Amino acid sequence: MFRTPDWIKQHIHSVDHIEDIRESTFETINKRLTQRETASPKVSILVAAWNEEKNILNCISSLSAMETTIPYEIIVINNNSTDNTQKILDKLHIRSLFQPIQGCGPARQLGQENARGDYILLADADCVYPSCWLDEMMNRLSAEGVVCVYGRYSFIPEKGYPRWKLFLLERMKDVIAEVRHFKRPYLNAYGISMGYVKEYGLKAGYVMHKIWGDDGRLCFDLMPYGKIKQVRKNTARAWTGPRTLERDGGFTKAIAARISKEARRFFSLFRPLPPHDTKTSKN
Repeated sequence: MFRTPDWIKQHIHSVDHIEDIRESTFETINKRLTQRETASPKVSILVAAWNEEKNILNCISSLSAMETTIPYEIIVINNNSTDNTQKILDKLHIRSLFQPIQGCGPARQLGQENARGDYILLADADCVYPSCWLDEMMNRLSAEGVVCVYGRYSFIPEKGYPRWKLFLLERMKDVIAEVRHFKRPYLNAYGISMGYVKEYGLKAGYVMHKIWGDDGRLCFDLMPYGKIKQVRKNTARAWTGPRTLERDGGFTKAIAARISKEARRFFSLFRPLPPHDTKTSKN
């Protein structure tokens, strides 16, 4: 409630430019990545990245440290970055692709089309992941009849965003997520921590233009193929900075906006949304 887990510190490299990164840092991360190299991954972790020079190394560092026996690969899709994102990717022992069509949907679509694993996990470039994340996601995803899973996430505190305030916001999110899950689980499915069976992901496909909610739209389109499950374990939470809250104008405004939004649609959450074309709809 009052501080971030200790494991996060080893993956946070506070740098603004690639020139600030020590070669020893790349060597340490690449050593872990090399140990994970496999020609037959079971899981493909997709990371869409647009101008993430400051964050992508932290993300890959955490993903390289998964404590698992499941073979996996990491694929980063450079989505038209104009900073040094690609230069950093070139120095890491991972697969990288380039998607000129702007948007997380097009980036993730290219990623899944090139993935070698039978299962897809989505990770965000500005997040770090605990070492148990892959196993906890796969424990749910590999169960019979399950086609898609999603996890929860927490915020790393920064100036103006103390950990105790962020903790309260997270618990509010967890409560509303339980309500949503009954009839509209796709509203909880974010690319920050989400997984699905690739076979069905390819059938459903991502929206191929820039729009918020490409991850939830895919989850909605996966529902006819099987069950959607939550990964509730706190130890499996992804961690990210509060920049989404900053976009709303600060913590208080962010809380107010979220409460207002959930209040307006609260009763609709108990009714399933009828089938519709998620590729063109606005909802």
